[in-house]
Amino acid sequence: MRIFRAALGMAALAGVAVPASAGEVHVAVAANFTDPAKEIAAAFRRRTGNDAVLSFGSSGAFYTQIAQGAPFEVFLSADNERPAKAEQDGLAVPGTRFTYAVGTLALYSTRPGLVDQGGGILRRGTFDKIAIADPLLAPYGTAAMETMGKLGVTANLRPKLVKGGSITQTYQFVATGAAEIGFVAYSQIARVPGGSRWIVPAKLHAPIEQQAVLLRTGAADRAAISFMKFLKSPAAGAIIRKYGYALAR
Repeated sequence: MRIFRAALGMAALAGVAVPASAGEVHVAVAANFTDPAKEIAAAFRRRTGNDAVLSFGSSGAFYTQIAQGAPFEVFLSADNERPAKAEQDGLAVPGTRFTYAVGTLALYSTRPGLVDQGGGILRRGTFDKIAIADPLLAPYGTAAMETMGKLGVTANLRPKLVKGGSITQTYQFVATGAAEIGFVAYSQIARVPGGSRWIVPAKLHAPIEQQAVLLRTGAADRAAISFMKFLKSPAAGAIIRKYGYALAR
């Protein structure tokens, strides 16, 4: 029976029709994807009648929770490393992993004119605090550290670093003035007027490929299978692009 259910899940992900019934899927969502995930969940409910119950946090913390048996059926990570590890560790259904969005890193301040194009503010260091997501937990934090390394400013800026437990907390540090500037997800500020920002060139860090994977706990869950399928749909893709992400080619 388990083999049959897993096969049923794989068939649905491959586009084979599977009878649908209203249900509920629990989704662990990387914090940077909060707003688009909420909109996707609403569209998913309208389309299928199923509810996507979303939890938001850092990808690293979620992986630990999933490994310890947290009751999620789908994992939307901010990287490709942890979904791949979930497969390797037997926590996810093989063959279900895919890139649902490609993220963009941005340097941001609420103060107009503070952040210049090219990131010169990082070399000048004329600020007290710079916020980044904890690179041990959040891929956007890893990208921020790689960017500073490529620019040769890590040593000078290390004493000024303020680390958020997730990219949401990192953005809050900047938004509230706890840090004058910070590396955030572009999706967080794409619709925020004012301030100053620099879209970090992709060549300064490894690609932020955000991958989704169906977890073993959702292998026989029709709502979970349906959500994964919807996440690949043109309707979901339009929402993802609207929030400043690119889609995988």
